[in-house]
Amino acid sequence: MTPFLRGKKVTGTICRNGPEGASHKWCLSLFSLLRVRQLLEMIRFSHTLFALPFAMLAAAMAWADTAFRFRDLAGILLAMVFARSAAMSFNRLADRRLDALNPRTAGRHLPRGVLSVGSVAAFAAACSIGFVASTLLFLPNWLPLAASLPVLAFLLGYSSSKRFTLLSHFWLGTALALAPLAAWVALRGEVAWAPVVLGLAVVLWVAGFDMIYACQDVTFDRTQGLFSIPARLGVAGGLRLAALCHLCMVVALLILPLVYDRFGLVYYSGVAAIGLLLIYEHRLVRPDDLTRVNQAFFYVNAVVSIGLFVIGVVDLVM
Repeated sequence: MTPFLRGKKVTGTICRNGPEGASHKWCLSLFSLLRVRQLLEMIRFSHTLFALPFAMLAAAMAWADTAFRFRDLAGILLAMVFARSAAMSFNRLADRRLDALNPRTAGRHLPRGVLSVGSVAAFAAACSIGFVASTLLFLPNWLPLAASLPVLAFLLGYSSSKRFTLLSHFWLGTALALAPLAAWVALRGEVAWAPVVLGLAVVLWVAGFDMIYACQDVTFDRTQGLFSIPARLGVAGGLRLAALCHLCMVVALLILPLVYDRFGLVYYSGVAAIGLLLIYEHRLVRPDDLTRVNQAFFYVNAVVSIGLFVIGVVDLVM
């Protein structure tokens, strides 16, 4: 790997040999692009796919009886991206010392010194401001703007939850579940049962897969005094509770058409497929074999979220 790709010494390595002027500006621009890429890698920007489809599904449900505006679509997309980016970068800041001690996470950007605390803090602050500003796109509906700071505080608060409560998995689930509920309120200016039930499904889904993911850190969590279901119940107990959460998620999805009558057979077939995917997810991970946790966590969950969105939208337009 060249010195350029090693990160924090990039300007000294590239710019030192170039003349002043245009080439200097070029290498600084290149450095800025690399820094942006590193920040996006740090927050795993591609994992926005986990929550965004649920927000967009709730938006599609709301637009079935509400006029569509491109401003609203832009507001949802920007709010989702900024909110998640702020929460993830703040989480990396809050956990940087724990990450350095955990062999599984010691290679992350902050523990390795690839990114500085100051640059990540600035990124988190910029994304927080961007999140609040994006709610202005929903005016004259003032509810998103009024709720933006409390919502942001709740999202950032998750980063400390493992230090004092076993419910940290459900805190994370609720943070992601705010996406469909917030999208509905932004478009309709009211709370209804449909986004609440969809949000409940998200809470259970996220809590379940977060328990699966936490099984990798049982020993570390116990030695550091951190709270998690697997650390308390053991890996087998954590996986059983995760399976129960996912069963309840499917039940919540089956209840959704009872409070939102635009879904029909196509939607139910999609829920059945999601149920099969969740069964497959739990077959990938066993108490004595956690080697496929990443496959279960990242790939299966991406298919679940995107698949439900596609099935839901197809049913709405048919």
